[in-house]
Amino acid sequence: MTSRQLGSPALLLEEISNRWSADREAGAVRYEESQGLWQVLDYGTVAAVLADPLTYSSDLSSLAPTQEDFETFRQGNFVGMDPPDHRRLRALVSQAFTPRVVQGLAPRIEALCARLLDAVADQDRFDLVDALAYPLPIIVIAELLGVPADEHRLFQDWASILFSGDQLGEAPDMADLSRALEAIAPTVREMNGYMLEHIRARRAHPGDDLTSRLIAAEVDGVRLEDQQMVGFVALLLVAGHVTTTALLGNAVLTFDRYPGTNAALRADPGLLPSAIEEVLRWLPPFAELGRRVARPVVLGGHELPADSMLIAHLGAANRDPARFHAPEVFDVTRHPNPHLTFGHGIHFCFGAPLARLEAMIALRLLQERFRSLVVPSYEDVVYQNPAVILGVRQLPVEVARP
Repeated sequence: MTSRQLGSPALLLEEISNRWSADREAGAVRYEESQGLWQVLDYGTVAAVLADPLTYSSDLSSLAPTQEDFETFRQGNFVGMDPPDHRRLRALVSQAFTPRVVQGLAPRIEALCARLLDAVADQDRFDLVDALAYPLPIIVIAELLGVPADEHRLFQDWASILFSGDQLGEAPDMADLSRALEAIAPTVREMNGYMLEHIRARRAHPGDDLTSRLIAAEVDGVRLEDQQMVGFVALLLVAGHVTTTALLGNAVLTFDRYPGTNAALRADPGLLPSAIEEVLRWLPPFAELGRRVARPVVLGGHELPADSMLIAHLGAANRDPARFHAPEVFDVTRHPNPHLTFGHGIHFCFGAPLARLEAMIALRLLQERFRSLVVPSYEDVVYQNPAVILGVRQLPVEVARP
């Protein structure tokens, strides 16, 4: 499919994605002097790095700036852990957050989508992010945790601050990260306090929610501590909210930009699952994963010393012609599609099933509700800071109903 001719908005997601191919062609493994880190850009090497946690550690605490309020998050964020801590904590959480729990959310997700779209039923133009992509996953997570409905807005406010990236440039250094952490520390502190109080309330009065199941989870006589559950909730905000918001916005934007895509999906709704996977390949919300080299290793002909920083570029790997046929073509019929957007190995994204389910239901309902849905002006699209996430912050759309 050929991309529609665009105007000149301040930031185009595809301009970023096109850099990945150019970067990979310049060298699959190379040292970035200006940032003091190693870049890995081809599919095979990225997959190998992600599959070897003993050599390429996810624990970046010794390299990243520290902030007291974030230490609570670290205790339950198994994405930043290596075995055996990662295995133990993920096993505990997996007892409560099962595939059955996720699949059981489908009716509620559909009802929420319908309610949110009902709210714009009298509008021919609205912001898709504000109306649907942003509130949907936040409400799902809050309800899942047993948070009262009148407090869901807190989660939305927290997420907007934590993941806005307003304090960062496109290529932040450690000093930038330190300033950003300090800026959002009060929000983190407020969220920590709220969730600790919520967890303690559930310990006293268990309910039928994820928080209560996390409290009851046990492996080999070990249970989750309160601080660990707070960290897992923070992880859910990323895996279950930010990823879904970006995926929905990127899907609507990409379907619009490639003429014929929406018509093809309406003609064959069975293509929607593969279309979602192609959007994930095309625009991975988190296009880079950081790793710490835990021991000296030779990678791509280069000697990497211990404790050096490495960036695995999922976006570049997803465009590798050695792994994908015609990788620069957006193809909703692509199969197979072994993209690395949700990671690889022991750190495969915990929230992937929930993100896929929410995207499937939301995009299907958008097709059913509207005879057409277009982005009338790319000049009005506002993008997220790509240093934090690839996605849109505002996406005005114009709709026509049957």
